[in-house]
Amino acid sequence: MKTATIHARIEPDTKEKAEKVLRKLGLSPTEAIRIFYRQICLGNGLPFPVEIPNKRTAETLEKSQRGEEVEEFDSLDDMFDTWPS
Repeated sequence: MKTATIHARIEPDTKEKAEKVLRKLGLSPTEAIRIFYRQICLGNGLPFPVEIPNKRTAETLEKSQRGEEVEEFDSLDDMFDTWPS
């Protein structure tokens, strides 16, 4: 099988965290990239939705990434009950 080389730049922290997950899955970075590319080809696009989150979701994600406490719910109904009508 012929192969092509891909060079990518990524933040060291992101690389380290991702490779830790891949090791747990028994995958090398090369295998993960190969899977990702094959999924792009199979689905004719990215294998996940790429969306800009609404303001509330973005703020919650940022809080979570900073390690701050975020509101949790047992169900979607519970979450929607807290929203203003």
